[in-house]
Amino acid sequence: MKDLINILDLSTEEIDELIRVAEDIMKTPEKYSDVCRGKILATLFFEPSTRTRLSFESAMLSLGGSTLGFSEASSSSAAKGESVADTLEVVSGYADIIAMRHPKEGAPIVAARHSSVPVINAGDGGHYHPTQTLTDLLTIRREKGRFDNLKIGLCGDLKFGRTVHSLIGAMSRYQGIEFVLISPEELKLPGFVKQEYIKKKNIPYTQKTSLDEVISDLDILYMTRVQRERFFNEEDYLRLKNCYVLTAEKLKRARPDMCVMHPLPRVEEISTDVDGDPRACYFRQAHNGRYIRMALIMKLLGVNV
Repeated sequence: MKDLINILDLSTEEIDELIRVAEDIMKTPEKYSDVCRGKILATLFFEPSTRTRLSFESAMLSLGGSTLGFSEASSSSAAKGESVADTLEVVSGYADIIAMRHPKEGAPIVAARHSSVPVINAGDGGHYHPTQTLTDLLTIRREKGRFDNLKIGLCGDLKFGRTVHSLIGAMSRYQGIEFVLISPEELKLPGFVKQEYIKKKNIPYTQKTSLDEVISDLDILYMTRVQRERFFNEEDYLRLKNCYVLTAEKLKRARPDMCVMHPLPRVEEISTDVDGDPRACYFRQAHNGRYIRMALIMKLLGVNV
């Protein structure tokens, strides 16, 4: 495998192996501290990021490699009109592997066609975010101990939420999965995601507008923020941004072993009074991202301990 554009580029066996390596890195990080010496990761972020960009850079540095790149389109030649294709033709001559985030859906596919080194999709518009999904899968494995027989609630912006689209695609490959899709009418899951990953596979699902109605039945609650940057109309954003807010009071109705996840950043959709609850997994989830990205970089570069 040369590139990672969609989580489905990885088989379930490959995901299991990445998780095994990530967990081994957690236990014995010193064993991996020099495996990418002399290798360079380019982080090309045409859209803002905190966790994804920094965890990629931390991952490469922790493997003994180095990084270069930019954190916003305005600090690259994209501001002058340079195309993604031309950028990748050039940058792939400067680095051994590239992680790219772009606001346009499908941009990583173009990037991979014009790169001579592996390209990792670090998020493309409202499309996919495969390394966040790897982070989510590592978190689910560590928190729940399994990928099968889970009832997963996805709440908030299901229309533009690329993390939601990728996670549904990944979890649709396991047995005994049920999805509960919780969103306002305007932010429902896109038809292509529902058709491809849920209906085609006859996976049971329900669509709800109320979180309170279903929270007691869930094994996992995956909260998302309503994304201001995806809206063309400020009024619509302001009307919808706080449609779901998880509080400690609401969490009292949830199972004692439910896992609350969030790809972050959060705005107001999870109250800070939830942070101290042991079911709040989102900060552990964010930290897991560094280790699974270390495992992925090693896989794509073909390096081993």
